[in-house]
Amino acid sequence: MDSARQVFTVDLLERYAAKGRGVITCMAAGNDVIVLGTSKGWIIRHDFGVGDSFDFDLSTGRPGEHSIHRVFVDPGGSHCIACIVGTGGADTFYMHAKWSKPRVLTKLKGLVVNAVAWNRQQITEVSTKEVILGTDNGQLYEIAVDEKDKKEKYVKFLYELIELPEAFMSLQMETATILNGTRYYVMAVTPTRLYSYTGIGLLDAIFASYLEHPVRFMELPGEIPNSELHFYIKQRRAVHFAWLSGAGIYNGGLNFGAQHSSSTGDENFVENKALLAYSKLSESSEVVMPTSMAVSEFHFLLLIGNKVVNRISEQIIEELQFDQTSESASRGIIGLCSDATAGLFYAYDQNSVFQVSVNDEGRDMWKVYLDMKEYAAALANCRDPLQRDQVYLVQAEAAFNSKDYLRAASFYAKINYILSFEEITLKFITVNEQDALRTFLLRKLDCLAKDDKCQITMISTWTTELYLDKINRLLLEDDTALENRNSEYQSIIKEFRAFLSDSKDVLDEATTMRLLESYGRVEELVFFASLKEQYEIVVHHYIQQGEAKKALEVLQKPSVPIDLQYKFAPDLIMLDAYEAVESWMATNNLNPRKLIPAMMRYSSEPHAKNETHEVIKYLEYCVHRLHNEDPGVHNLLLSLYAKQEDDSALLRFLQFKFGKGRESGPEFFYDPKYALRLCLKEKRMRACVHIYSMMSMHEEAVALALQVDPELAMAEADKVEDDEDLRKKLWLMVAKHVIEQEKGAKRENIRKAIAFLKETDGLLKIEDILPFFPDFALIDDFKEAICSSLEDYNNQIEQLKQEMNDATHGADNIRNDISALAQRYAVIDRDEECGVCRRKILTVGREYQLSRGYSTVGQMAPFYVFPCGHAFHAQCLIAHVTRSTNEAQAEYILDLQKQLTLLDGESRKDSNGPLTDETLTSMAPVDKLRSQLDDAVASECPFCGDLMIREISLPFILPEEQYSSTSWDIQSRNLGNQRSLSLSL
Repeated sequence: MDSARQVFTVDLLERYAAKGRGVITCMAAGNDVIVLGTSKGWIIRHDFGVGDSFDFDLSTGRPGEHSIHRVFVDPGGSHCIACIVGTGGADTFYMHAKWSKPRVLTKLKGLVVNAVAWNRQQITEVSTKEVILGTDNGQLYEIAVDEKDKKEKYVKFLYELIELPEAFMSLQMETATILNGTRYYVMAVTPTRLYSYTGIGLLDAIFASYLEHPVRFMELPGEIPNSELHFYIKQRRAVHFAWLSGAGIYNGGLNFGAQHSSSTGDENFVENKALLAYSKLSESSEVVMPTSMAVSEFHFLLLIGNKVVNRISEQIIEELQFDQTSESASRGIIGLCSDATAGLFYAYDQNSVFQVSVNDEGRDMWKVYLDMKEYAAALANCRDPLQRDQVYLVQAEAAFNSKDYLRAASFYAKINYILSFEEITLKFITVNEQDALRTFLLRKLDCLAKDDKCQITMISTWTTELYLDKINRLLLEDDTALENRNSEYQSIIKEFRAFLSDSKDVLDEATTMRLLESYGRVEELVFFASLKEQYEIVVHHYIQQGEAKKALEVLQKPSVPIDLQYKFAPDLIMLDAYEAVESWMATNNLNPRKLIPAMMRYSSEPHAKNETHEVIKYLEYCVHRLHNEDPGVHNLLLSLYAKQEDDSALLRFLQFKFGKGRESGPEFFYDPKYALRLCLKEKRMRACVHIYSMMSMHEEAVALALQVDPELAMAEADKVEDDEDLRKKLWLMVAKHVIEQEKGAKRENIRKAIAFLKETDGLLKIEDILPFFPDFALIDDFKEAICSSLEDYNNQIEQLKQEMNDATHGADNIRNDISALAQRYAVIDRDEECGVCRRKILTVGREYQLSRGYSTVGQMAPFYVFPCGHAFHAQCLIAHVTRSTNEAQAEYILDLQKQLTLLDGESRKDSNGPLTDETLTSMAPVDKLRSQLDDAVASECPFCGDLMIREISLPFILPEEQYSSTSWDIQSRNLGNQRSLSLSL
């Protein structure tokens, strides 16, 4: 075999590894550390990680010859146990990697240790944790050693074989952490049996439980003196085992994750058990047993011709070649051991140590599994797409040859390289398997990448045609397929629709629709159109089928353009008016104006007398619920009301104020002129009267109402309230109509006319209606009415006289009040102060003697006194009010004061001459201006009136005073040399 392709390669690690200390008897390895035992009682330790090598003589002080029986190294390479045997008996030693010499385990003196099981999950560099030892007398012991103690912590007896006492040849242990503690799994082998122990808790308790019930074991025929048990460790967990037994290599998988019910558990944690007989390893009839064994992931390394056997196929794949010396070649390789941590294997003879390296042993395992027809395992071990294609091809060909075409199609679809798409499709076309071809295309679509858009579209289109062909063939084969819901036809229809849904984005829309149309699959065409959001096609189809409800359901989808509602509204309302209107009312964003053509088409058709008018229902919903203000909508509703026999709905509509509560909007939104023409055309006279009245055409309203009902005319005449003349005119029209329409006796007519006058609440008199009676009517017939009218006039004259007398007395009272007001006075204390300047009112300085617009009284300046008691100099009051009031009022006061000053100066010049009529006339404007000024500044006390109340809202500091305010701010200065005193409150 080509060395480059070999899975296992052998290299000489050290030629004379025993260093003259005898010959090598045993070997163990772990974490790049190997320990050799020699025939002269020496232990040689090589640490390839750090490059150290140490020799230890365990026979020192022991009489006679001694040889190392077994050595054991933990997976981390820190702990070592060795057993030495000789004429002086047996001893067991423990040695730590950091110790300079080994320590004897005195409690094990005399016991020959054949096997050691390390606790791989819990062992550390400084502590062995639980270690199980197996002896040649069939006993198991538990020990633990801590590096710092320099001796064993304890040695416990665990178990002894009673039924068939044999030596324990090999041990393995695994642990698993579960909810209620740690579960131990222990496997032990003797020359003839494989024992299994498991349980939760302490090891001594677990093994003690087997005193009460039998231990589980596997016994095989034959006996082998060098029985071995090996675990293959992957990621620090044993995954499978192998037992070198007398009958063959017993192997299987390990499942330590299973939950067990009993306290001791079920020892059957072995899966997929197999036995590789030695007869398969030799071409001759003579069976030769291996002297040693090692286990890799997929292979067994056997010292039987130095062969490597594939664990899965049980075939010899290689033979190991060792470069031995001439003196060692005669005995051959003594033993094998493995370093699970480093992933290496070692072999040794009497003098040399060889390293066996693994070179990607799983690279051809897919072929092994494929040859064994274990396709799932083959796929799991494939490294590249070509290998997977070969596995799929073998599966596909096997299914195709057995005529399982659908299964073959699934496998063919997964092939990407070794067979072309055309070759595979031709296979199915040749055997006329359309269903398998369709299955292949569907699976191929699942395997294609999204970037292969062109290929996806082509395959999807082909698949669509195959589906359509299948549907038509099923219809031809079975006439009852349409009615039978459980038929293959119904199933394929569902499958086809699901395919269309999944492939809607990759199928070409136009091509797919032409295909569906050419095969006559209208329902699928509609289904695909809905998927592609071609809602117009869908709705049109439903309308043609008379299925208005389905069409409306489509239109109500949020993704459907609103324009389709308007486009199909005429057809839908004629097809099913109730469902159409219900759909419209359920749709929020409809514009009723755009539905008017459809509603007019529906309204033009004849309807049963008691049938609910659906358009009126919808328009009422728009007007009353949606508060629609479109004049077209209101006009249409009004026209439909006008065409009804009962005009009550029309009158209610006309009387309803749709714009009520709005500040500037109209009270109605229909066109009153159109409404009037329509009502006149339909002879809805009461509605016409209301419209005339609403348009303030009261004369026309009354005139028309008189043709319908005099009572209606009276009500219309009585609506006018702000125009007394018009109201009287309207009532006269009513009176004339009433009088002219009476056909009874003259005296009866006069009695009804008199009764009508009472209904006018005095607006009309007898003299107003007399012209409506004929000239030859006798006055005696009106005697009572005329007398009553004259009495009313007399009462009115008396009432006017009384009012005149009351007015005269009132005028006299006013003149007396004016005279009294002119004589009114107030008493001022001589120390009274001005409310503004705080100076005395009666004694002032010279600056107040000449006030503008006022005449002084002696040495006193003019002043104001208010009923509340406050007094102000005239000049101070004017200044205060001007400063406190708004700008417009202040300018008005200053303008009055300026005019008074000018007129007062002119009057002073004239006062030096004689007093004439012109002088008196010129003083009148001065008094008028002074009165206006008094009203402006002294209408109320500035301290008690509204002026003071308004000042409450003013800020303490006005904007113009802000600069003066900031000048009072305390600036921060350097206060470092000042002391601060805190005052307690």
